[in-house]
Amino acid sequence: MTLLQELESRLAAALESVLGAPTPVTVTPAADLRFGDYQSNAAMVLAKQRKSNPRALAQEIIDALDLSGLATAEIAGPGFLNFRVLPEAYASRAAALIGDARLGVPQTGAGKTVVLDFSAPNVAKPMHVGHIRSTILGDSLARIARFVGFKVITDNHIGDWGTQFGMITWAWKTSLDEATLLSNPLQEMLRLYRHASDSAKADESIREACRLELVKLQSGDAENLAIWNRCLELSKVGLNQIYDRLDVSFDHWLGESAYNDALAPLVDRLVAENIARESDGAICVFSDGKTEDPTKDPFLVRNDGEWTDFPMIVRKSDGAFNYATTDIATLEFRRNEWHADFVWYVVDHRQSLHFQQLFAVADRIGLGAMDLKHVAFGTILGTDGKPLKTRSGDLPQLADVLDDAVAAARVAVAERSRVDTAEEKEELAELIGISAVKFTELAHHRLSDYVFDLEKMLALQGDTAPYLQNAYVRIRSIFRKLETPFDSSGVPIVLGSEQEIHLARLLVRFGEVLPTILEDFRPNLLANYLLELARAFHSFFEACPVLKAEEPVRSSRLALCEIAALTLKQGLGLLGIKVPEKM
Repeated sequence: MTLLQELESRLAAALESVLGAPTPVTVTPAADLRFGDYQSNAAMVLAKQRKSNPRALAQEIIDALDLSGLATAEIAGPGFLNFRVLPEAYASRAAALIGDARLGVPQTGAGKTVVLDFSAPNVAKPMHVGHIRSTILGDSLARIARFVGFKVITDNHIGDWGTQFGMITWAWKTSLDEATLLSNPLQEMLRLYRHASDSAKADESIREACRLELVKLQSGDAENLAIWNRCLELSKVGLNQIYDRLDVSFDHWLGESAYNDALAPLVDRLVAENIARESDGAICVFSDGKTEDPTKDPFLVRNDGEWTDFPMIVRKSDGAFNYATTDIATLEFRRNEWHADFVWYVVDHRQSLHFQQLFAVADRIGLGAMDLKHVAFGTILGTDGKPLKTRSGDLPQLADVLDDAVAAARVAVAERSRVDTAEEKEELAELIGISAVKFTELAHHRLSDYVFDLEKMLALQGDTAPYLQNAYVRIRSIFRKLETPFDSSGVPIVLGSEQEIHLARLLVRFGEVLPTILEDFRPNLLANYLLELARAFHSFFEACPVLKAEEPVRSSRLALCEIAALTLKQGLGLLGIKVPEKM
């Protein structure tokens, strides 16, 4: 039980004593430590319901409240209950973290399965800067969900089927550069696609040739299937080069093609069950009229003051299926084969309407038991405040973005690092550069846009990954000065100064912060917590001598340092960020 949960438990017991019945309560961390560590508005809420005086009810609650050995309570303002945790309570809870691999984090997801759908690039094309947010955010959510006990299944639902393969196949047969394909497969396939696209725009006969190549592929032509399979294999090699740099992996790569055989029977069933119907030759899902508020019906759109149909097309008039059909089939698979309780889609906010329609269809076909969420995110901006693009107007390739970050980190490492060999410096530059990109992504609210500014991202001061990594390195340097290894097991924590108390306060809160991240899919809460922790450690380190302190204070402070280092390392690890031992 976390400290917050214990406060809630004791407050609930007091309320039951006062009111004569069990009453749910909420305790939250105080926004301002001048008013205490935690607070509750329970007295105000209940007094309003009972039409009584909130301060009088608050006093009754305090009179019945047993906070012995834990905290003190006081009434503030119109009836807030403010709690100040006793230093000895922080000390005992900090001591309990010693040797605890979970660092006080409860397993709130135990027994539940979540499928995380993220990254999902198109095959035969390099990943671009737009894939940063989905890939890094999705990976962090997977790490956090696993740590709090969920069974997590990560699925890279790649775009491996569709019109672009007709173009690539035509260009493959007419202008393939085999040598470049082997050395840089994604760039060569991108060149083939662009060549075919440009040629098709200029020559209608080439457009038709590309279409016929796609028809042959979809009909099972052996030659075209062989080209398609090689595209997939080489694409995965190229994509994995990026994923390896980002330390991102997937349990499955079930792309759109994995569901081809399920699409026709699915549409037939939707029609048979009156969920979909024909419209202008296409098969569509329309509003079922059960949503009273039309603004909340994803199958309606307002035009010229009138609400009109905005259906989801599941089979086009030419008989082709689309990604909406595939997404429905994918959901059925995830429920039937993986027994998913939750499915989280980490996808650009511009796809919001698609997911509203998808989730509505899922509910109609009996998949409502799954908790489906669209984890949307905003846009990456350049320093000019506009969406990040190259000079030619294209989205920058992700590999180039990472290379730029590492190159900038290489300069910083050359100027300031304390590592010795060229190999160590290069490894450190790669680590810091990639970490800076990740932390910048995860430190922002996922729905906000942010500016991609390498100079700020790599600063040792400020809200950056290098600042946090440096805090960890600084702690580890303390232990390297010891003549004999330090064993923290059984060490009593002694808290005297305010800096010690505040460091312990934040260490204890790790177990409270982590489960809240998944409530609205906000790794930035963890990033902000780690920054607070690092600042608290630096304040503690400046005010409280560690190695020169007398016992038992010396061992207590060493134990606090050890817990702080482990928490920083674990917290950054859950963001997908590694820590160096030296910088």
